[in-house]
Amino acid sequence: MLSQVIAVTSVNLRSIGQRLGSSAVAIFGIVGVVVVFVGVLSIAEGFRSAMQATGDENTVMVMRSGADSEMTSGLSGEHARMVADKPGIARDASGPLASPELLVIVNHPLRRSGTDANVPLRGVEPAAFRVHTDVRIVEGRTFTPGRNEIIVGRAATGQFEGLSVGSSVKWGENTWQVVGVFEAGGSAAESELWCDAKVLQPAYRRGNSYQSVYARLASYDAFSTLKDALTTDPRLTVMVMREPEYYARQSETLQRVIRTIGFAIAGLMGIGAVFGAVNTMYNAVASRGREIATLRALGFGSVPVVVSVLAEAVVLSLIGGALGGLVAWATFDGYRTSTMNFQSFSQVAFAFSVTPALLMRGLLYAVLMGILGGLLPALRAARL
Repeated sequence: MLSQVIAVTSVNLRSIGQRLGSSAVAIFGIVGVVVVFVGVLSIAEGFRSAMQATGDENTVMVMRSGADSEMTSGLSGEHARMVADKPGIARDASGPLASPELLVIVNHPLRRSGTDANVPLRGVEPAAFRVHTDVRIVEGRTFTPGRNEIIVGRAATGQFEGLSVGSSVKWGENTWQVVGVFEAGGSAAESELWCDAKVLQPAYRRGNSYQSVYARLASYDAFSTLKDALTTDPRLTVMVMREPEYYARQSETLQRVIRTIGFAIAGLMGIGAVFGAVNTMYNAVASRGREIATLRALGFGSVPVVVSVLAEAVVLSLIGGALGGLVAWATFDGYRTSTMNFQSFSQVAFAFSVTPALLMRGLLYAVLMGILGGLLPALRAARL
């Protein structure tokens, strides 16, 4: 049986060129499905990568208990000071490595469309640059405390209008001067604007309040010490988590939405591609009807015939899957855009990411479409 399978399959594959037109229809149908499938999922993968690149295992976030994001959290200045004094937080010559931070949302036009988007404006204190060690100024300078000056993340400069060094922007009753651009290792922080918290508080009538405290741990194992000290203090109602954990949670909703849409679109397109493959393989079986009947008369079994037809369908789907993956990678990988993070209601800039794992999923999906498209024609061929 094995020798029969090899013989019939090799004849089938060598004759694909004789049916080039119908084979191309199946191939390009699968190419289209794989391009869309990989392209849509690369959005979720890029967003996830940007969010998970944000954070350090040795950095923790402290927020009000029950808050699901910084926007729904709130801490008084006194509570922020109490958090900074807890054991487990690293210290240097300037004091505790703890950064109370205030986050507000401002409206600013996108560069491509000109429509307004929610941009996160983060108020920080000098300690922030000792806590967020991956942040570095790459153009201009950092803001001067006490002045209406901002520094802009590298991703934000590419996505929003008028945020180059030297420009000024007006939000509410305040005019802000852009004095620098910073990078943060490609993380979500590069979608933010930073300024002096003490200037931002009165500008938005926040009093002496913050929304979170970022702190560096004295050591990796100091997390338990800090968490116990915070959760057992009756004066505080806070929760603490490592920074990567927080940003991973922030990406869950959007990832789920994008993947649901991606699978739905790919599923609908996949049905069309399967019908295309079915039509192609029926034509192949019809054009080789005498050949298949002759093989059966010579003693070839039905199983080798079924396998040969399925093998041809899989080969066509592999070609389509590989071409589709290549087109998706060339088109989408590294393409920069921004989207709304529904959990923080702010715009996050990121790059599409076509990973090897995504390409493999696209290829497997193509093979599945090929098998489904070749199954019925293969069974028909076996009955000739």
